Amino acid sequence: MKDFISNEKSKKLIFLLLAVICLTPIISSPIALLFGFILAVCIGNPFEKSLHQYIHLLLQISIVGLGFGLKLNEALEAGKSGFILTVISIVTVMVLGYFIGRAFKLERPLSYLISVGTAICGGSAIAATSPIIKPNTKQTSLALAIIFTLNSIALFVYPAIGHILSLTQEQFGLWCAVGIHDTSSVVGAASKYGNEALKIATTVKLARALWIIPVSLVTMFLFKNKESKIKIPWFIGYFILAILLNTYFPFFNRLSSGITLFAKSGLNLTLFFIGSTLSIQTLKTIGLKPLAMAVFLWSIISTGSLLFILNFD
Repeated sequence: MKDFISNEKSKKLIFLLLAVICLTPIISSPIALLFGFILAVCIGNPFEKSLHQYIHLLLQISIVGLGFGLKLNEALEAGKSGFILTVISIVTVMVLGYFIGRAFKLERPLSYLISVGTAICGGSAIAATSPIIKPNTKQTSLALAIIFTLNSIALFVYPAIGHILSLTQEQFGLWCAVGIHDTSSVVGAASKYGNEALKIATTVKLARALWIIPVSLVTMFLFKNKESKIKIPWFIGYFILAILLNTYFPFFNRLSSGITLFAKSGLNLTLFFIGSTLSIQTLKTIGLKPLAMAVFLWSIISTGSLLFILNFD
């Protein structure tokens, strides 16, 4: 048995079998992520070097597919309800991140990447601002490892807390979009909670992701780097187009349930891929101070946004 598992072809076969299982409706988003992590720990990821480029593409395709499950009025209402909370949370996290980074004496690029990843949309925000602030490879890898680890925890913790507090679908969707870093985990947690939560979480999170543009402009000013280009998340435009097609063209209404089912399966596969890129070795690289900073910022944004939603939304 050990010889079978240690064989490279066998590893690839196990990986592909688990990937196919994660495409089925019987597997939830958190379980797909867990499958990937267990695989990475037990036998390793045979496709790790080539997998990262497909993770982002598959996530973007899945999110655009979810747009076919939304109507324009639903999207506008969700975006409006999350706007004020989005502005407050982004400003709060970025300001706190600056002072905590200085208090912990962290390297400025590392503390900034952790802050922007927590404030906006996790790995996507880190990828967008890295070319501007020019951190070294270790700082970028460390920030990504911390954010992805907390994302993985959130995928399990948020739905459990939501049920304990008896949050409505609308409340949970909004809370997910603000409190969880990465879009993949936001959509994964919301899909586990319910369809209405999924619609709200996806719309608010993608509207939040657009803040990458003004934050990148501010970053260029803070780090005095006017030569860098801003990475715009263009796939959000395709998401909006999918909503418009589903709203105004009856033909797409008939296809929407099938497309969204396909999109959810794609999301599960994305989370399996993400889980398979994590490992014990990756987790060991995380330092105590950067982790403490990230957890503190995450606690602030999670608790603060939940209190706001419960009392003012």
